[in-house]
Order: sequence, then structure tokens, then C-alpha cells
Amino acid sequence: MALLNFKRDDGPVAGALSPEVEAFLQGYSIEVMPRTAQKVDDFRAILPANTRVYIAHIEGTPIGDMVATARRLAGEGFAVMPHFPARIIKDQATLEDWIARYQGEAGVDQALLLAGGVDQPHGDFHSSMQLMESGAFDRAGFKRLHVAGHPEGNKDIDADGSMKNVDEALGWKQKFSERTDADMAIATQFAFEAGPIIKWADNLKAAGIDLPIHIGIAGPAKLQTMIKFAIACGVGPSLRVLQRRARDVTKLLLPFEPTDVVSELAAHKAANPEFNIAQVHFFPLGGIKTNANWAIENGGASAMPAAAG
Repeated sequence: MALLNFKRDDGPVAGALSPEVEAFLQGYSIEVMPRTAQKVDDFRAILPANTRVYIAHIEGTPIGDMVATARRLAGEGFAVMPHFPARIIKDQATLEDWIARYQGEAGVDQALLLAGGVDQPHGDFHSSMQLMESGAFDRAGFKRLHVAGHPEGNKDIDADGSMKNVDEALGWKQKFSERTDADMAIATQFAFEAGPIIKWADNLKAAGIDLPIHIGIAGPAKLQTMIKFAIACGVGPSLRVLQRRARDVTKLLLPFEPTDVVSELAAHKAANPEFNIAQVHFFPLGGIKTNANWAIENGGASAMPAAAG
């Protein structure tokens, strides 16, 4: 059975949606977990060569499973970026052990640093800034560090619904980036409306935060699945896009796709080349293969699988 819905003889049509979208999807990244990665026989059949693949570290996942997934992905030729959630890392020794294992067994030299989705820290760390200040990544020679961004805020960080604490944290990380050799970027939570994303990105730049933004986009999924994840992940006002869709009974059983938000962001980027969103980061809520297939159908040459080259 073919994994992808395109004709074997013709292949995907470059820029099937638009040349702007094809350009916007160039170098996109995607997120997996050990258990979801096991469902893919060969990532080279669905992802472009050298795609950055984030490995989400959910509380309770053994570090051995994380490292094994990193080793497999690296062996298939992909750039691996594991999550380092501060609140589930017990202490400095644990942090350095994880780094050493990723580096020694999978050649990892990049990481996404974040607080993590647990209420109570398991040990000494409670924020990504503490991980950065530990010096462990610098000593290990990591070349790239990404940090989290929240276009619609984060109620866990700013309970009052403001952006005060998340903005202050990004300001700190901007200054850190100016005194480190590591390449840094902001990888964001997903949202469903282009307008607020554009405004947020422009406001960051106006505040002197010019780290490249890798904008979070939710891949195609059933509407019910999308709403469940959006609520669980604290998606803000753009949740109304899904709520409007849910009121249309003719669309309830159809998958929700990111076509509109990606198209609008791509058009804005084409018209404003200095716009600070540099890449797309996919959350494959409806499955990795489904997400990759959507990218191929809409991104053309930018999403051509490695095995098709």
C-alpha cells in the first residue's frame, strides 16, 4: 500500500498550492515521540532529506527510548533535536548524562529547551533558562539551541492572561543568544490564525527580539482531535477557528487542515521578506504520514521525500 496519495509515475506537483507556500515550507521541521516514530517504517519515504525532527519527551518516557529514537532517525539521515524539559530533569548529573547519551549514541548536537508540561519540578530545574545557564550544552559543543514561544500566551506562565512573563523570558533568551556561539531560534506552540501570529512576531521584533521564529502549525487531523489537543495545549483565542468549524455540521467529519493559516503566512512572508518567521514546525496531530502527505501535496519540491530524490 502506498504511503502517499500521489501518482507513482508523476510524483507530487511542485507548488500545488502556490509558489509562496512551496517557499514557506522549505526546511520545515516536524515533531515525533518514540511511540509515534515506531509507526513509521522508514522516514526517508515521507520526509525530505535532512529534515529536523524534534523528539518530544513526555513525562514517564524512559531516556533509553528517547535515545534509541534519536539514534534511528540520525541513522536515516535526519537532524535530530530532542526536547529537554527542565521540570522532569532531576539534577545537573542527569542533564549531563542525557546530553552525553544523545551525543555519544546518536551524534546529537542540538536541543529544544523548555520548562516542560508538569506542575511540580522533579528536581533542581524549573525553567529552560536554568538549563541554559548550567553551561552543560556549551561544554558539550551543542551547535543549536531552540527555545519555546507562545504567540497567544501561556496560562501556566502568565495566569492573568497577559504576555508579561513570557515576553520577559524571551528577552532574557535574546540576550543569552548574543553571548553564546550556538545558533538559536524560537519554536512556537501552534495557533490557527495568521493575523495574531503576524502581530506577535512583529511585536517581538519591535521589542528587540530578533531570534528566528519557527512557527508551530498543527498538521491535518480530525476536528475533534484538533479541538482536544488545542484545549490541552492551552491554545488561545485562535481556538475560535475550530469552534466556528464545529458549528458547521457539513464539516464535522472532514479533517481540519492548516491550508488557510499556512497560505496567509506564506503570502505575508513573500510580501515582507524581512518577516521574522523563518520556518514552519509541524505538530502532526493526525499522524506523521498524514502530515507529510499534506506537505507533499502543498509544498512540492520543498517537501519531496528523501527516498524520491
